[in-house]
Amino acid sequence: MLFLKSFVLVSVWLSWTLALRVGNDHSVLLKSYKRALLQELVTWDQHSIFIRGERLFLFSGEVHPFRIPSPGLWLDIFQKIKAMGFNGVSFYTYWGLLEGNQGNIVTEGIFSLDEFFRAASEAGIYLIARPGPYINAETAAGGIPGWVLRIKGTIRSTSPDYLNATENYIATIGSIIADAQITNGGPVILVQTENEYTSWPGVTDFPDAMNRDLMAFTEQRFRDAGIVVPFVFNDNVDEGYFAPGSGVGATDIYGIDSYPFRYACNTPYFWPTIRWPTTWQTNHTEWSPTTPFAILEFEGGAGDPWGGVGEDQCAILVNNDGVRVFYKNNYSFGPTIFNIYMIYGGTNWGNLGYMGGYTSYDYGASITEDRLIWREKYSEMKLQANFFKVSPAYLTATPGSVANGSYASTTAIAVTPLFGDGTRTNFYVVRHADFTSWNDTTYKLTVPTTIGNVTIPQLGGSLALYGRDAKIHVTDYDIGGINLIYSSGEIFTWTKSYLGLVAILYGGAGEIHELAMPDSLPMPSTPQGSSIKVVHKARAWVVQWQVTPERQILAVGNLSLYLCWRNEVYDYWTLELPAPAPISNYSSPSKSSVIVKAGYLLRSAIIIDKSLRLIGDVNATTEIEVIATPTEVTDIWYNGQLFKATNSSTGNLLASVDFTPPDIILPDFTTLDWKYIDSLPEVQSSYDDSNWTPLTHTATNNPWNITTPTSMYASDYGFHTGSLIYRGHFTSNSNESSFFVNITGGDGFGHSIWLDSTFLGSWFGNGSDQSALQTVSLPSLSPGTSHILTVLIDHMGQDEEAPGTDQIKHPRGITDYLLSGHAQSDINWKMTGNLGGEQYLDLARGPRNEGAMFAERMGYHLPNPPSQDWKTSNPISDGIQTAGVGFYTTTFELNVPVGWDIPMNFVFNSSTSQNLERTGGNHRVQFFVNGFQFGKYVNNLGPQTAFPVPEGILNYNGKNTVALTLWSLDASGARLKGFELVVSRVIKSGYTKPALVQAPAWTQRISAY
Repeated sequence: MLFLKSFVLVSVWLSWTLALRVGNDHSVLLKSYKRALLQELVTWDQHSIFIRGERLFLFSGEVHPFRIPSPGLWLDIFQKIKAMGFNGVSFYTYWGLLEGNQGNIVTEGIFSLDEFFRAASEAGIYLIARPGPYINAETAAGGIPGWVLRIKGTIRSTSPDYLNATENYIATIGSIIADAQITNGGPVILVQTENEYTSWPGVTDFPDAMNRDLMAFTEQRFRDAGIVVPFVFNDNVDEGYFAPGSGVGATDIYGIDSYPFRYACNTPYFWPTIRWPTTWQTNHTEWSPTTPFAILEFEGGAGDPWGGVGEDQCAILVNNDGVRVFYKNNYSFGPTIFNIYMIYGGTNWGNLGYMGGYTSYDYGASITEDRLIWREKYSEMKLQANFFKVSPAYLTATPGSVANGSYASTTAIAVTPLFGDGTRTNFYVVRHADFTSWNDTTYKLTVPTTIGNVTIPQLGGSLALYGRDAKIHVTDYDIGGINLIYSSGEIFTWTKSYLGLVAILYGGAGEIHELAMPDSLPMPSTPQGSSIKVVHKARAWVVQWQVTPERQILAVGNLSLYLCWRNEVYDYWTLELPAPAPISNYSSPSKSSVIVKAGYLLRSAIIIDKSLRLIGDVNATTEIEVIATPTEVTDIWYNGQLFKATNSSTGNLLASVDFTPPDIILPDFTTLDWKYIDSLPEVQSSYDDSNWTPLTHTATNNPWNITTPTSMYASDYGFHTGSLIYRGHFTSNSNESSFFVNITGGDGFGHSIWLDSTFLGSWFGNGSDQSALQTVSLPSLSPGTSHILTVLIDHMGQDEEAPGTDQIKHPRGITDYLLSGHAQSDINWKMTGNLGGEQYLDLARGPRNEGAMFAERMGYHLPNPPSQDWKTSNPISDGIQTAGVGFYTTTFELNVPVGWDIPMNFVFNSSTSQNLERTGGNHRVQFFVNGFQFGKYVNNLGPQTAFPVPEGILNYNGKNTVALTLWSLDASGARLKGFELVVSRVIKSGYTKPALVQAPAWTQRISAY
């Protein structure tokens, strides 16, 4: 049956039976019952969701709070998303960061969501919470804690030990999210449990995938924690498996996810055709006819592997052209919940990422890793999102079938209609039939309207798609009670101004567009413009215009139509004015708005008396032009300052914001006083490893059975991240000639091997092998002498799991070895990872921030280490002379003036060497800023050379500590070819300056070894 709004507000009837028994501690028996709606603020029908009874297009983007661990900057990101016209954000929470130590969940400091929820409310952003427990998200182990990898049961199954493991996390995070629900005055309106819990395209061998009982168990535990808003689900193969009414574990609102560009950033201009959707609407009607069509993940960028091409290439793969073609094709299927993954990517700081990606998680997203919005697709998404905010007819429109040649004059053009349901408005999505085409194709469009069938353009010429482009043409479109009979020019926005109605239309450079309005309106006039032609025809005023760099204005009665070049509209901002609580800053179709041309960014607007008070950012001297306001304004305030206002030739209010960048003094790392210690003392004969963990487990729960006398899998001993060091003690029998070892560290990993203090060799790593077999030659040894093999391994993070395979448990560390002339049992092995393993010490920075290296175990990467008596040595001019690890630390100060947002990057191989110069040998660097690991640089792999560090972690007005571990995998040693702190952009900003993140300084670690 169809859930009509009035009926939904009473209850949603869904009968299903669940009988689940998974051990004495997890016995759930839910008899057949009527699933009542648990709240009335978030409801839905087959067309859209309702918030407080109002239909809403939920246009959201993915943001992960854990990937920008400076809570004071979350508001900045939300405001930039809100300024795009979006009204939502989807976010994951990361179990493995919160409960790195079983039973001890940390939700304070950077791991608290309080500021995230507060900032969302302030910006007016609704939230889709996605707490997992499994999240994927290119995180280590898909977000599963390391200690869970030791259980015998399959991850993401109904094995009692797995369900037991999830209980504490679900109860805790579920309660935190429940408190932030809209029913409690918070921003959370939807919750997704699990993630992509079906299968992967082309792969079928998942014995525990699509486990209905697990899904039902997880949902029930979140309900027990207080979740009352609707559950959503993202099906990555569009099979309807957990759609409403499908059986046990069914969700409330069913959605899909899709990544049709795939991840081939090395060929960014090639668009694959294998995942171009053709049956979405048919499938939705079959799988879930009672819910809105929801796309809960759609590709907004792509990840890049070790040895890849860089995230800027990923931004090209999913660029403004892709956003126009793919996203507009999506709209032809009628989605009203649309989430873009990612809208802001962030950083895999502190080893939180999985093995397949490096430190940057920029993802080629619309907002860059360092929070900039210079990528053109940011503006393209802004055009689209704002259009749907003022097009309520779309929310109930019925998608038609794609047609090649039925509406367009050529079969080279595909047109998909969406027919108004209860309205007379129709939408026509136009693209090349071959969506990958670069051709310039002209066409005419024949469509029905209230004045009959018309062929557009009527006044001669043709419409055009120039290269990779798509358009949404409209017919009988309502602008505040005035009927726009048709428009080939696309609509950015419209609003009611105190002087009348204002609408912004746009097109691509040089295009011809046409619109028509009823002749009951006065004859249009042209206050501004050189290419406008007006003809009275068939009961309408037909207006043709050519897109020029200079905008044109058409006046029709009390309606002003701004006819613009697309790129000019990029500088236009439409901002909702605050409303009384509970709407406040959230989006609502009943709210008033302003339209302002203002350059780089506008964050918010409010009218007080006759003053328009704007908060925004500029990156150059910028003219502010007020185009529409609901009430008269005579003054312009910008970032708290009153500006002298004048009037333009068309009567708009103008003001100019000056831009004079400040002088910022940055450190010169070549001249700073660096302190140095050896961070691999383990290869010295004097080193004492008596406090190391002996490898004594003779069995493992890991599905990869051991081939050694005892398990050498790092996770079996509580070490899951950063780096690993093994020491193997043996007594020589003089028959040793070689040492063979099989090591797994994940894609891009490297390792080095020593016999006592003699370097034997390294594996340099590549982007495709997560394991390496190596045999090294040994020098002659005297019989009866004691020796130690030392193996240092770079742990690149666990894989992320496909459902139900336990690939996630693939071990890290030494998986096999053989010392010639010896039985395996002749070697007595010990190991270490981060100090304390799962009982990690630095709760402020989390369980993955540190690895096995000596300086990390001692805490010397933290601010104020005891370095007074250390050697002075510079990692750039000096470096280390042999294979091994050197540790360097220094301090510097910054003083950035208030009112300036100046993102900064730490850059290796110098800021002028962006060609990934890799001739400096095989070395790896971790760098820490105020104790936070914010980069893993691999010189021989790349591609990343620039590492953004956000303000709040980096102290913009005071002292900073930078520390490096320089690991040479070559016998000849290594030094940095360059290391700089570089400003990426200078922005005069109305952002809220973030507070410094808690960054505890060094104190002596009694347990360190």
